[in-house]
Amino acid sequence: MTGSLPVRSPPFRPTRTASVAGVVLAAGTSSRYGTANKLLARIDGDPVVARALRPYLDAGLDPVVVVVGYDHERVRDALPGGVTVVHNPEYADGQASSVRTGIDAVTGTADAAVVGLGDMPFLRTETVRLLGRAFRAGAGDPLAAAVDGERGNPVCFGERWFADLRAVDGDVGGRDLLLSAPDAALVETGDPGVRRDVDRPEDLRSP
Repeated sequence: MTGSLPVRSPPFRPTRTASVAGVVLAAGTSSRYGTANKLLARIDGDPVVARALRPYLDAGLDPVVVVVGYDHERVRDALPGGVTVVHNPEYADGQASSVRTGIDAVTGTADAAVVGLGDMPFLRTETVRLLGRAFRAGAGDPLAAAVDGERGNPVCFGERWFADLRAVDGDVGGRDLLLSAPDAALVETGDPGVRRDVDRPEDLRSP
């Protein structure tokens, strides 16, 4: 459900400069996938987590922070170059602990952060770039990627929300903050990848 969030559609014309970081959560246990770690499963020869990270790097976000936790040594080995890796030893407490770890890593260095998931390998680079443009154009804050008006991931949070993100508990990440923020909006991307994550082996099939 999208609740009552308005939908903003491109083109967006930035009216300000703002540094935008990427925070990608890759610390989970893959409990629904089975005995294997889904982040290390391969699509066309590449690990899921590496493919999921590529749009943030190619969109020019700086820095791109990856939060690792479960199976962190093997996940770290699967990551592409150019990312900053931070470890969340409390990953079992839920997604919010990884959000806190990632936001801590970019606080003071970025005006906004695009927060996404390491199990979304079909996300397009243009989607990540579009969120940054929409933020710089004042389309809303926070801004969630959407397709056909349906909310997905990632979500761009301005720096004014960083303290609130660090205070979130449980396994919902920043969802409740997104749905309650007065200026929150959806950004129409036309990208089905914003609603496609990998939970089970059959989800590895390319669209």
